[in-house]
Amino acid sequence: MLGFRRPAPPADPRADRLRLRAAVRWSILGVALLWVVAAVQQIGRFDWVGLGVYPREWHGLVGILTAPLVHGSWAHLIANSSPLLVLGAAALYGYPRATRWAVVLIWLGSGLGVWLFARESFHIGASGVAHGLMFFAVTIGMMRRDALSIGLALVVLFLYGSMVWGVFPQDPRVSFESHLAGAVTGIGCGILLFRLDPLPRYVRYSWEDEEPDQDDRPDAESPWLRGGMDDRSEDGGAHRDRTDRQ
Repeated sequence: MLGFRRPAPPADPRADRLRLRAAVRWSILGVALLWVVAAVQQIGRFDWVGLGVYPREWHGLVGILTAPLVHGSWAHLIANSSPLLVLGAAALYGYPRATRWAVVLIWLGSGLGVWLFARESFHIGASGVAHGLMFFAVTIGMMRRDALSIGLALVVLFLYGSMVWGVFPQDPRVSFESHLAGAVTGIGCGILLFRLDPLPRYVRYSWEDEEPDQDDRPDAESPWLRGGMDDRSEDGGAHRDRTDRQ
């Protein structure tokens, strides 16, 4: 009775499977785009480091849009691909409406944060987006508190909880600023967007209708029982020689 919502049996298991497939498909397509860009860069021998974010320079603003697409090496791309694939699929499955907005806001917010506050260097890579998705998934789970959201948040923490340390400066070659900006944006998205997707239907079991014994009856004035989950609506409310890898 701590404010969690009981999961309702899915009304249409087929729709649930379709949502999972769509989440995985879009996540794979997003990561595949990064690999296509890297392949074109490798085949054409292009140097696209200049498409990264360069703080406080007007020409560096373009990197807010392009920096997550550019990686310094195949190892750099591989390191970002796994969390993007898993976190993207988990977020899209759990919160498809909120995640569509969150990806755009985290993409732009992480780049803008780097442009405003980061060290003077080209910052490239998609790990700012990955950190944003991780913090978004955990934050929105804490805000919604239904069984699915809590479960997804715990899985994300178990698999990628170590990403929390990425927001602190460690390796001078790694852009912790992009990780931090992505994390802050992800937390903000979780707080602002958690009502976009409907909450699961509340299930009331037969034994809840039984009158409790007088000794077991909870204090009606307890602050823990005021404003519980039953008060929520059913749908939840409506430079090229120095590059910092993300």
